Amino acid sequence: MEKRILFVCLGNICRSPAAQGVMERLLDDSWAAGLIEVDSAGIGSWHAGQLPDRRMRDHARRRGLELTHRARQVRSVDFDRFDYIIGMDEENMYDLRRLAPSKEAAQRILCLADFLKNHPGQKTVPDPYYGGPADFELALDLIEDACGGLFDWMMQSDPKQTKTPTAGS
Repeated sequence: MEKRILFVCLGNICRSPAAQGVMERLLDDSWAAGLIEVDSAGIGSWHAGQLPDRRMRDHARRRGLELTHRARQVRSVDFDRFDYIIGMDEENMYDLRRLAPSKEAAQRILCLADFLKNHPGQKTVPDPYYGGPADFELALDLIEDACGGLFDWMMQSDPKQTKTPTAGS
């Protein structure tokens, strides 16, 4: 593998497994298939071993995605293993920076919303867990947009580059 990315949300049952599924589809449909390893994890361990939330699986399935990842918690080894660790919101970013074992590891933590192309002013991918169908659709719209931007950026970047993209780039 040339690059490794880890998507992280609070419990690893909604946003991060959806981002993993979207990115894997982008990779499968591109020349980069097999060059990038994708995984997801949660800040907390509450849902460890579970499939993604049924509502997220249903909404993703309507978009042609099968989310089969089993939830797991972020581990300290993840900061050594992954080139990029991608958080979904400010709380995830704060928690990831707190967990990072070094300044260098913290520099590889990026926010998925920084890669949005078609949603100006959106700073996070909001958690749909306590919401309704529209919240899951919005999360998936944002994830698909941002994963496209992340994919484009990664194809142009050195895997060890630590410079964060500017919002909307």
